[in-house]
Amino acid sequence: MLLSANVPIAVGLEGMVEVATHPDSDILLNAVLGSIGLEPTLAAIEAGKTIALANKETLVTAGHLVMERAKAAGVQVLPVDSEHSAIFQSLQGQDRAAVSRLILTASGGSFRDRKREDLKNVTVADALKHPNWSMGAKITIDSATLMNKGLEVIEAHWLFDMPYDCIDTLIHKESIVHSLVEYHDKSVIAQLGLPSMLIPIQYALSYPKRLELGQAKRLNLWEIGVLHFQKVDRRRFKSLSLAYEAGRRGGSMPTVLNAANEVAVHAFLSGEISFLSIEELVEAALERHDVIELPGLEAIKEVDRRTRAFVRSRIKAND
Repeated sequence: MLLSANVPIAVGLEGMVEVATHPDSDILLNAVLGSIGLEPTLAAIEAGKTIALANKETLVTAGHLVMERAKAAGVQVLPVDSEHSAIFQSLQGQDRAAVSRLILTASGGSFRDRKREDLKNVTVADALKHPNWSMGAKITIDSATLMNKGLEVIEAHWLFDMPYDCIDTLIHKESIVHSLVEYHDKSVIAQLGLPSMLIPIQYALSYPKRLELGQAKRLNLWEIGVLHFQKVDRRRFKSLSLAYEAGRRGGSMPTVLNAANEVAVHAFLSGEISFLSIEELVEAALERHDVIELPGLEAIKEVDRRTRAFVRSRIKAND
């Protein structure tokens, strides 16, 4: 810890843990990027903090640890991602045992209207032109590959205790319907709103209350006019298929998926690899991994480290 004008400044992982467990706080809003958010989240759970989670990699990397420890500590894990917030809101007042399917919507990203063969020579600048959302570079690339939706599928599995066969995805270009819940009677309840994070962030922080949000624009459906929906072609979006496979295999496999993807996306953003090489590197990392069924924190950290080293070595070998 550093001191500046009598104000303590915490830095690095140690600083994140200190902030996450600060005695004067009662809720942790984790919105950092990547698996670096795991340890602060676990520390906050041990400290009895409510977790508002926008850092999907935490549950992808170690969902079993996070949810088990949260349950043991009596700590709530509230979703902040717009898709998971939409599901959470659509579940309020309902019988959880009557849920038959969760449906996550996806914008389709920067290249949603392009065929797979048209993606060989796309540039970083092309990939960063998201049609609906203003997000960081890494998440925007994940949206273009649909890996972001794959990570969200794994996150939804842990948040809502749903089997992967009961979690579906749907391309929805307008990003107005943020996700849907189907019940056994075939009723479908959805949450709608303009593409903005204001509502899901505030709902997690104010739950179970709904507060006035004056700065948010009202959704007038007549201004939108038409909403489009399209089934996801998993052969076109291979990263989504890889995420489903890793999630179903379980154990340490989702850790590999996330670590490999983080390194590969960084390499693409740095101009070291092509866009389609992202999924090729992730697939190679998954194929070589021997699964650890119930990894502890140290095992997860080691799998993460080895996976990153492997992907970097593959990138370097192909230079």
